[in-house]
Order: sequence, then C-alpha cells, then structure tokens
Amino acid sequence: VQLQASGGGLVQAGDSLRLSCVASGRTFKGYAVGWFRQAPGKEREFVAANAKYDGSTYYADSVKGRFTISGDNAKNTVYLQMNSLKPEDTSVYYCAARRTGSVYFKGSYDYWGQGTQVTVSS
Repeated sequence: VQLQASGGGLVQAGDSLRLSCVASGRTFKGYAVGWFRQAPGKEREFVAANAKYDGSTYYADSVKGRFTISGDNAKNTVYLQMNSLKPEDTSVYYCAARRTGSVYFKGSYDYWGQGTQVTVSS
C-alpha cells in the first residue's frame, strides 16, 4: 500500500484544516488507518485512528473533541478534520496503515505516507 498525505498548511490559531490520506496500489480494505504527528526534536506521537471493521475511532487526549477521523471508501481516502487548531498542534502529520496490533503504537503500522506539514501561528 502506498500512502499519500496532503492538506497541510499555515493557519492561525482557531482555524481548521482537513488532511487527506489516499491509498494507491490497493485499497484500505483489511487495513485500519492512523494519523501520527512529529514536531522537531520530539518523538512521533499518536493522534487518531480508526478500526478495521467496527467503525470505532480513537483519539489522543490532546485532540479529543477537536479532531475527527473519517473515511470515504469510494475515494480510497481517510481524512483528519482538525478544528480549533492550536500552536501546539504544529507538526508534520503522517498517515499510516496497519493490519493488526495496537492502534496507539507506531510500531504496529506497516505502511507510512510521506507526511504533510501543519503550522499553526498564535
């Protein structure tokens, strides 16, 4: 599975952005998708993920209530809607796909996109 993340940009605090993760080579069928982010000098951290079959979603406490993960099977795309953005959300955002394992653990993910930069100014 090849993943392409896009939609990042420079916004002001309080603004919204929608990131997209498109799969090519095959569909997301059989895979669950997660979003992670990495700020300079920091570890890559979990942001949000969906489950393979039951529609469950998972969020980091820092984004709960502000970010929403969703998918469009017809477009083979998973989105991350980010509202009420804060300067601390500034990071490179990565999408990833996994078959098994913990949704929160980056080591569970088999495929990664190239990342898209999100910068939130105060």
